[in-house]
Amino acid sequence: MSAAKIIVIGSSNSDMVIQSEKLPKPGETVMGKKFFMNPGGKGANQAVAASRLGGAVLFIARVGNDLFGKQAVFTFKKEGIDTSLIVADPQNPSGVALISVDDKGENSIVVAPGANSALNVDDIQRAAAVIQAAEIVITQLEIPMDTVEFIGKSALAAGKKFILNPAPATKLSDELLKTVFVITPNETEAAILSGITVSDVASAKKAAEKIRARGVKNVIITMGSNGAFILSDEFTGTVSAPKVKAIDTTAAGDVFNGALSVALSEKLSIKEAVEFAVRAASISVTRMGAQSSIPYKKEIAETTFTA
Repeated sequence: MSAAKIIVIGSSNSDMVIQSEKLPKPGETVMGKKFFMNPGGKGANQAVAASRLGGAVLFIARVGNDLFGKQAVFTFKKEGIDTSLIVADPQNPSGVALISVDDKGENSIVVAPGANSALNVDDIQRAAAVIQAAEIVITQLEIPMDTVEFIGKSALAAGKKFILNPAPATKLSDELLKTVFVITPNETEAAILSGITVSDVASAKKAAEKIRARGVKNVIITMGSNGAFILSDEFTGTVSAPKVKAIDTTAAGDVFNGALSVALSEKLSIKEAVEFAVRAASISVTRMGAQSSIPYKKEIAETTFTA
């Protein structure tokens, strides 16, 4: 049986990234600068982040039986991730994301999900024993919703802490939310879940209260350079982010979630876990790419942030 404390379930993509001075408007062509390819996908990014930051990780996903899929699995193994439950899908290609990044570090992303759309309940049922042996189960929304809902029920039934990163933004059922130990929406996602526009701490608190009323135990709203707002029995308030020069925000949310899962698996408090996650995400935005931007655990303590 796997020794993994953290089970990450979700998407794996190959990211094709172009840097340009500005993002193109509809119908506009802009000349780019650098082009590079990176392994990505929210699930894969979170698995790599959790592993680099000291977690014992098993990743459950579907990739295509193609060059991209084989390369992805090779990369995960190199990162120390247990890949025994990754399925090479014989019918669907690996997921691909086309990413444009401008000079301000903002990005625009289009994803063709491929095999990610075929990750199903059977794939999760096969993981029952490893889920039972783990402490944290974390997933996102780049896989089918019925699979996400089954993950929530499975984690709850096994008495595990279920972290849901509700990205990409969509409406979620109360039935799913009642299975969630921690939900980690950004401002846009929090607005969709609560019906409240999040623009500052006061509105984040109102949105978090609305989301929590739907059954979630702990709500953490990530607010980019403004840090994160926490609403829980243990702590309610803001964790501020260090000031950094952002180059590329592509995987910041994934780094935050991977780091959060590690900290919670190590029995840190919610506030301490979010402080750790904010520091990890702050380092990642100073680097290009998705998985290439993810820091290692020793960097969290060693990095000095200047105001």
